[in-house]
Parts: sequence; C-alpha cells; structure tokens
Amino acid sequence: MSNQLFQVATFDRAIVRTMLAALFLVSCLSGCAIPRIPASATRDHAFITYWPPPNDNKKLRLAVKDLIDMKGVVTTAGCEFLAKNSSPAKQDAACLAIARQRGVQFVGKTNTSELALAVSGINEYFGTPRNPLAHWPLIPGGSSSGSAVAVANNEADVAFGTDSAGSIRIPAANCGIVGLKTTFGLVRIDGVYPIAPNLLDTVGPMARDMAGVVEGMDLLQAGFAARYRQAVIAKPSANGIRVGRLYIKGTAPSINRAVDSALAATGFEVVKLDPEFTKRWDQAQKDASTVAAVSAWIYDQKFLNQLGVSNRTRAIVALGAIEYRTTYRAALQRQVAWKTAIQSEFEKVNFIALPTMQKLPPLMPPFGGSVAFEARALALQNTQAVNFAGVPALAIPVPIPNKSVPVTSLQLVGPSRSEAALLNAGRLVESAVKR
Repeated sequence: MSNQLFQVATFDRAIVRTMLAALFLVSCLSGCAIPRIPASATRDHAFITYWPPPNDNKKLRLAVKDLIDMKGVVTTAGCEFLAKNSSPAKQDAACLAIARQRGVQFVGKTNTSELALAVSGINEYFGTPRNPLAHWPLIPGGSSSGSAVAVANNEADVAFGTDSAGSIRIPAANCGIVGLKTTFGLVRIDGVYPIAPNLLDTVGPMARDMAGVVEGMDLLQAGFAARYRQAVIAKPSANGIRVGRLYIKGTAPSINRAVDSALAATGFEVVKLDPEFTKRWDQAQKDASTVAAVSAWIYDQKFLNQLGVSNRTRAIVALGAIEYRTTYRAALQRQVAWKTAIQSEFEKVNFIALPTMQKLPPLMPPFGGSVAFEARALALQNTQAVNFAGVPALAIPVPIPNKSVPVTSLQLVGPSRSEAALLNAGRLVESAVKR
C-alpha cells in the first residue's frame, strides 16, 4: 500500500510540474516558438517525404499522411524526435494493401501536426503546410494538413488522412476540398500511429472532388466503387432524400446561409432537428474532445521530457492528464447513450447536415502556435461528435459570398457504414452548387 501511495504522489507532482510548464507557455510565451529551419520535402510544406512522379505518369497519384506506416520509410508523425530516432517501418499499414496491389503512384508521406495533436495544422519543425485557398495566410487545419494541401495544390489526386476528432474534415474544409471520415472500424488501422485507436481513430480519403474520394475509398475498401454505383442508381436525384438540419450556436450567419443555400439547391427534403438533439450533440462534442485529449496523453506522455518535441505539443499532452482525473470517466459513460440518440435520428432522416466549421479559417498566428490558439481553433469545429458516434461524415466545399475566401464547408453525416449513399448525396450537392 505504501508503494502505491508513493506512486500516486509521484504522479501528482509530475502533473503539477507539467501543468505549470503548460501555463507558463500559454501566459508568458504567448505562442512564440524557437525558429527552426523547416525540414519539409516541398516548398509548400505539404510533404515530409516526396517522390516526384515521372513526367509521363498516368497512374493515380496517392499521398499518405505520415501517421501511416509505409515499408522502408520512417513514420515521423510530424515529430522531430520520431524523425531522428525511429527506424523505417518494417511493413505497410493494413490500409495500404489495395493501393499496393493496384500499383498506384505513391508520391510521398504528407506533413501533419506534431503527433497529430494540433487542430490548426501548424508544424514548427517540418514547416506548416501552406493553405492555397486564399491570398491571406490561413491555417491549413489539422491534423491531416499536408494531405489537404497536397490535394489542393494538385500534387496528388487522392490523399489518405486520419480522423479522430475532425482531422480529415477540418483541413478539407479549410483548404476547399472534399474529405471523408469513415465509419469507425470500417478501415483497418493496424500500422497507424494511435490517438484513440479503440474509440475514435479512422482512416479516410481526401480529394478535390467527389469522384476522387470515390477512387480513394475504393483503395481502402474492396468493392466500394461498385457499391457507390449501386447507390447512384438507387438515388439518381435528391427526390426522397430527407436531411435533418442541425443548427449550432455560435455559427457565423453567412456560413449557415451558405449551407442552407446548398441544401436547397440540391433539392433535399430538409427538416430542422429538435433542440433536445442539439443539446445531446453539444454534449457529445465535449465528451469526444475529452476522450481524444486523454487518449493522446495515454499514448504520448512518454514524450513529455524528450528533446525534439515542441513545448506546445507537450502542453497539449499534459492537459489530457487533468481531463483523465476529472471528466474522462463520465464522458465514456455517455457514449452508448449518444450512439443510441444519433441512431434514433437516422430512423427519421437519411442524413444530418451542418457546417463543418462555425467560421472561416483563421489567419496563421504571426509567431507560431500556442495552446490558447489551438483551443480557439478547436472551438470552431463541428466534427468531434461524429467520431464519438462512430458514424461516417463528409466535408463538401460550398460557395460563400466572401471576397477573400470563396468556399466554406457543408458536413453531411450518415448512419454507420453508409459511405456509398453518403458520397452519392455529396455528388448531388457538388453538382448543384457548380451549376
């Protein structure tokens, strides 16, 4: 018993020391980071490792987030420490099997937030991928920042990303492309660097349009293209597709109008979801963020005293320890009820629609990221509740009347394993907004 008490006391002191460091970083450094020479493989910082395709290449160009193991290549997870101290992967992650069999053109491992923990997409060592959506320096969104920028800059036809709380849909929304968060458990995650592998982690495709995302899904799930064609035949138009519209407090009116206009132009039957479900969604957002933060601490606390890990990332990891001791257990206990609640809604509607983000992407901070900036960026997301439910969701660019940023993002959420029908609905939106 005395040994257990000693371990608890040591644990408490470690938390206090780490939290003091985190508070110092937020309140005193105000986001300033020690300048480093970017180590990215491309000028836009989209890639950590880049293999330019031959000029006569006619194959599909596939980029892979550097959280996903590729045989013979170091998986850095966007982290200097791992880049310098890890051995090359001995085998591919399971999600690359079909792509290998089909001989696609792998063009590189894409940049990511360090350890996939920063929602802004900022990376101080490899350089932050440059969002091409506007002339202003907007954040690319994280953590699949490099995958989104590679696709947006036409350096890849399809990119694989990972999504634990929005890490595919947020950079897709920020960079004006399409991103699909898949059903939890649909795509194997063996060989993928973990955030919350038993609760939230998924792998999914990103592309410039719906056709590209279909190609990407066909590389992740055998036979998907055929299932998608069947979905198109079953629902060639929006007639009979019922969409529940979810309104989130704090969303910019212009973004709500853009989403509503896109839904109306598509011709869906749109119904407003009731306030009780909105309250449950809001709680699921908080619970998912708690679970993601604690899971990151569980897997990454070993880096708290390592050189080659940024102070910002250490502070983010340390904050998960506090949530573990306070809100984590209650959050997990509410997950089953949340899954039941969202399934009940899908008995009334085919899909749920809401903005992917509550506001347009913020500007890059002038002196690097901070925990406070990451918290502000996290508050803009409408994505975490989807991961907590384990269902798929699609981020689709839709036009917005704005002089600086031409598009915002509509998020369509579907029931479990409805990816084919969801992408067909996305096809209808895409066609409607391009008329």
